[in-house]
Amino acid sequence: MKSTPFPTTFLAYFEKHTLIGIIGGSTRTQFLDIWMVNVDGRIFARSWEKSERSWFTAMRDEGVGKIKFGEVVLNVKGSPFADAEFNLRIDDAYRQRYTAAESRFYVEGITRPEYSQYTMELFFDEAGPTAES
Repeated sequence: MKSTPFPTTFLAYFEKHTLIGIIGGSTRTQFLDIWMVNVDGRIFARSWEKSERSWFTAMRDEGVGKIKFGEVVLNVKGSPFADAEFNLRIDDAYRQRYTAAESRFYVEGITRPEYSQYTMELFFDEAGPTAES
């Protein structure tokens, strides 16, 4: 998928904050704060719950969603990401980004092999409206 780079305001926020709000699909209204990682300028997120009623499955099914950083909301597109070799780099990015002692349990979990099938690559949707929340 050809994509437009995320706005520099998002990337600057991303570098300083470990949680970013996300909505999967077009009908949900409540953001869920999740972990995301940047690998080679590409943004990825994984579903912790692996639920059939999650932001991940809604985005997988509809291909669209929103992310929120601060008070800014951006429309995004999402594509499940299945490249096994690159997923190892995503695992490493999670390990490097989330290093607090209280994060260890979650990092060990989200980097297990079965989580690679719950990896979503996010793309900024510049054609979609940007809204203040």
